[in-house]
Parts: sequence; structure tokens; C-alpha cells
Amino acid sequence: MLAKEKIFSKQWFLSYGMLVLGTFILSLGYAYFTSPYRIVPGGIYGISIILHNTFGFPLGLTALVFNLPVTLIGLKILGPRFGVKTFVCFILTAVFTDGLTYIADTFYGGDPLNLHDEVLLASVFGGVVMGVGVGLIFKTRASSGGSDVVATILTKYTRMPLGQQLIIIDSCVVFVGFLVFQDWKIPLYSLITIFVAGRVIDFVIRGFSSEKTLFIISDKSEEIRKVIIDDIQRGGTILNGQGMYSGDEKKVIFVTVNRKEVVDLQQYIHGIDPLAFMVVIEAGEILGQGFKSLEKKFEK
Repeated sequence: MLAKEKIFSKQWFLSYGMLVLGTFILSLGYAYFTSPYRIVPGGIYGISIILHNTFGFPLGLTALVFNLPVTLIGLKILGPRFGVKTFVCFILTAVFTDGLTYIADTFYGGDPLNLHDEVLLASVFGGVVMGVGVGLIFKTRASSGGSDVVATILTKYTRMPLGQQLIIIDSCVVFVGFLVFQDWKIPLYSLITIFVAGRVIDFVIRGFSSEKTLFIISDKSEEIRKVIIDDIQRGGTILNGQGMYSGDEKKVIFVTVNRKEVVDLQQYIHGIDPLAFMVVIEAGEILGQGFKSLEKKFEK
């Protein structure tokens, strides 16, 4: 069970401060990077951008009108998995988006970045800005709502993975944008924005990590173990394995090191056993002894 934040505690203020900042940055992405250039980034706001550019409906208010009932339906079907922060997120994003859109239209003539036909720049940097905003929102354990809720509901009944559901929903919204705006470049720019935003969200949530995870299989595992402990000065775990082809018992060394230590360790292993089998995996986030502690990550 997730620990609840004590109201008005330091963690509460930090969490809601991050939520406000995240919604503002996300709104900036909608108002200044996507909507003015008719980029459709999928989801509820993708639909709202289509309606805003076609009929002049307020962008944030339109998204809020969609988001609130969809989330209430989600609460009824899925149970109370959407907290107060999610509703705060909807409202703040709508208010910030309409405020920033008013500024963009009133003072910048609908082209706040003065890009004219350079829509590619808006799609790339719009993805970056929106990714930062959504990443900060996710870090507060809130949801940006919209297609996330719809996809979760559909997943319950279709058993299709959530990621696939999100891709299908966002793709449908992008296709609608193409049909409405009658511009084949719109879906291409929109897909760039969706892709960039997804990568930035991962970066914001996991942070920059130079750690690598290694799986090492060697007949000289004891010598390699000593090198890891004495020379690299890292700990690790030895797993019992079995060769799939030969059926021989194997020792599998599992260890996590930083980027520089990977090179050092590979050189040591080459000197010990040139025939050793090694898999190097990018470690998105490492928590525990010798790295950032789990307690510090969630300290109150």
C-alpha cells in the first residue's frame, strides 16, 4: 500500500509544488507548442486541440469537460485508484492552458514562438516540454488523465496490454486530426511529439543514470568474484544456473557498476577468462546499498 502524505508536511508541499509546476509546464506545451501549430499529441488534449482550432472552443475547458466524466466513469469501473491530485491536475492544467492560450492569441497573434512554417521545431520541443510536465506530474503519483483512464478501462475488458491500448487510442486521435485538418504533415509532426514526450517522461521519472547491470558467466567465476570485490570494490550476487545445451552447472555473476567501471571490469575479465560470456544492460535506476537508498527516495 502506498504511504499517504501527511497534509501540510514538507513532503506534501514538495509534492503539490511539483504538481503545480508540472501542470504549468504541460500547459505551456499545449498552448505554445502544439495547439498554435495544429499538432495533435493524442489523448483528450489532442481532441481538444482539434475542436479548438476548428470551432474555437476554449482548449483547457474543453479538455476538462472530457476529463472529468471520463475519470468519474473510471472511478466507478476501476475503483478509487485516481486520487485528489489527479482532479487537481485536470483543473490546474485547464486553467493554465486557457490562460496561456489567451496570452498567445492576444499578444503573439496565435504564433507565440514566431516559427511560421517551422512546425518541426514546435513538434520536437513541444514533446520535450510536455514530457517534462507529465514526468513531474507522474512523480507526484498523479495522472494526467484522459487516454490513460480510457486505456485502463479497455485493458480491464480486452486484456490487451495498457501500452498497446494507449498507442491505439493516440493513433486514432492523430488520424482524426489528419481527417479534420486535411494535412498529411499533421500526423507526422504529431507522432514526433508523442515519441519525444515519451522519452522525456522516462528520463524525468528515472533520471540520468550511468549505471550498467552485468551478467557474467565463466568457468573462472571465483577469480572474477575476487576482482569485483577487491579491485572494483563492488558487491554483487552469484546465481546458480545451468547451460541450456550442455546441461552443465554454471555460476552467474550479477553485478551493477558505473560506466567507467564497466570498462575496467571487462579488461579484468578478459585477462582472467577471454571466453567468458557477458551481458551488459542499461540500468534505468538503481536503488539500494552502494547507490541511492530506497529510504532517501521516499523520505518524508
